Amino acid sequence: MISDENTKPRRAICGRVAACLPLVFFVIHLRGSNPADAHDVLPNILLITADNLGYGDLRHYNADSTVLSPNLERLANEGARLTAFYTASPTCTVSRASLLTGRVPQRHGLLNQLPGIEGNYGVGLRQTEVLIPQILKRASTPYATGCFGKWNIGFATGSRPTDRGFDEFVGHVSGNMDYYHHHYNGRHDLYRGTEEFHADGKYSTDLFADAAIDFIRRHSAKQRPWFCYLPFNAPHFPNRKNKRSGQPNIWQAPAWAFAEYGLNPNEADPRKRYEAVVTALDAGIGRVLVSLDEADVANDTFVFFMSDNGAFRLNRTGLDVGINTPLRDGGVTCWEGGIRVVAMARWPGRIRPQTVVDQALWSPDLLPTSASIANVSLDDDLILDGRNLLPCLTGDASSPHPSLYFSFRSHAALRMGDWKIVREKPDQRWQLFNLSKDIGESHDLAATRPEKLHQLKAEFQSWEKQFQASHCASFDV
Repeated sequence: MISDENTKPRRAICGRVAACLPLVFFVIHLRGSNPADAHDVLPNILLITADNLGYGDLRHYNADSTVLSPNLERLANEGARLTAFYTASPTCTVSRASLLTGRVPQRHGLLNQLPGIEGNYGVGLRQTEVLIPQILKRASTPYATGCFGKWNIGFATGSRPTDRGFDEFVGHVSGNMDYYHHHYNGRHDLYRGTEEFHADGKYSTDLFADAAIDFIRRHSAKQRPWFCYLPFNAPHFPNRKNKRSGQPNIWQAPAWAFAEYGLNPNEADPRKRYEAVVTALDAGIGRVLVSLDEADVANDTFVFFMSDNGAFRLNRTGLDVGINTPLRDGGVTCWEGGIRVVAMARWPGRIRPQTVVDQALWSPDLLPTSASIANVSLDDDLILDGRNLLPCLTGDASSPHPSLYFSFRSHAALRMGDWKIVREKPDQRWQLFNLSKDIGESHDLAATRPEKLHQLKAEFQSWEKQFQASHCASFDV
């Protein structure tokens, strides 16, 4: 059993968050100012990601979910819930690179998960790629920028967060570390800036939330606009390679999170242990949201939450317990369960409470959206696959994307309107689905709708021609 020295304090914190958030959001609503215009101060941007959270793990997406996530539920209620939001790739490394660059993998060049120590501590994402924090440094008042959590796109000199536009970094290099002892493949994997940082026994969700809260408080007090990228490693599955001798390879959560379900930390059921991990994540997010109100910047902060990809469904006993219901399959595939993810946005005074956005949008949209919020003009020669999603969040605009393209290893897919084609291998035939009527992709319409199949296949080929045309010297590492 993993001990938690802060069991009682953390449980109290969770209770305080749940108790005070309704009041917090009520106060925010009363202020009612336009965040973009208030005091001519540029809005803050808080981008939170979960790691492998399933589409059906949250009640707003699956009414049958048993996960306790009151803070994420309030976030959805106080802003917009996106029901057709996609990540550009169904795996962690590639997804994060696309989110931060606004470009699909075929443009930024990071096509696969970084392998092992060598991969994670190598160059990873091309150093010529431009990331969100670098864009925000061009604002009329340059943003303070911080990254707190999972990096996973390369940690060689020139590739580290503090080399890529972030002023501050507290987090881990790899894709998967021990939640309490912060090891990856036998190596310590926790850093502050570029130096190793030791916080043995501190639960990673709390560690990253605390770092973000400290960052928010300091820069809000200076009345300087800030960008906080908060990529939690929860609820990523555990890995036996990260464990100390004799340590079981089980889902890790603090004792108070198990107690929320009437359980103790010795609970054996993997799904119940996973739910405790998600509840602990929810509490960490809740504390960060409360810190916005405490710093009097909630009205002036655009908050966006998403999962980096869907829950993995690789038939691994005790590990594949995340739920993607009602979607098909999961991570590392281009079925909906791998690429359609939970997403929420809040910006008091700009995004109406309880908004539901059904438009097809995706993670590369976050870069041009951030640039729009900060009033930064983007270079004409920067090829982006993302578009500003604010008109969809703040009004009734339709999706700016005629189609969305996906390709990972042998898997490929394309969505156009309500229609989607999928294939698992290049030598297999395409399958066709109408997502508005068949979100679970259970009825292949390729044989009955050949004209629609032909249309989407032609669009897929058009995407691929773009990549061939744009393959230039800027792609070199």
